[in-house]
Amino acid sequence: MQTVFPAPQPSILPICDSKLGFPVRRVYCVGRNYAAHAVEMGHDPDKEPPFFFQKNPDDLDPSGTFPYPSLSQEVHHEVELGVMLKSGHGSIKPENALQHVYGYAVTLDMTRRDLQGAAKEAGRPWKAGKAFERSAPVGRVVPAADCGFLRSGKISLAVNGGIRQDGDLNQMIWKVPEIIAKLSDLFQLGAGDVILTGTPAGVGPVSKGDVLLATIEGLPELTVEIG
Repeated sequence: MQTVFPAPQPSILPICDSKLGFPVRRVYCVGRNYAAHAVEMGHDPDKEPPFFFQKNPDDLDPSGTFPYPSLSQEVHHEVELGVMLKSGHGSIKPENALQHVYGYAVTLDMTRRDLQGAAKEAGRPWKAGKAFERSAPVGRVVPAADCGFLRSGKISLAVNGGIRQDGDLNQMIWKVPEIIAKLSDLFQLGAGDVILTGTPAGVGPVSKGDVLLATIEGLPELTVEIG
């Protein structure tokens, strides 16, 4: 079918050592999936099942720059493992979940914390605090066939050379197979879906001119300059 104007280009992420790209379908994010981060945000991780929110496909940005957004005076960094799916459907069992994983990438969930906080206080959705333009800087995708299935490994973020976040993937409350299974009960998962799996403790504000270095053991590091 012809369109009334040119269709938007799909979001495509670079894959390590490949001329092919990973086309993005949807972006899901897991909230408060590391116990220490849940505590620093004022919540009890032992009493909460996983919950999810979404970003837009074109929020994923591999450019290495993050333009400080308007209407916010408090933007926070959150380093996360991104999980890229090659297939999916509804009601996936945890023991079968990893067969749907294509690969992984270092990601950031940049958050307009002041807007998110105001929305929470008013009992309103906080999409404006999370799903704004270029709010998910992302590194190169590494196929699981090359790096294996990531269950543990150091995850960290430095700002201008100083470590802010320092954890391990094995500290996730809900592991990747459980996340995929829980999501598939809520949504029909499919090829091209990206899951941001939560952040360790140490989230904090960034300023214009800062340089962020996000690392996950076994994956290419991600350097982002705040514009």
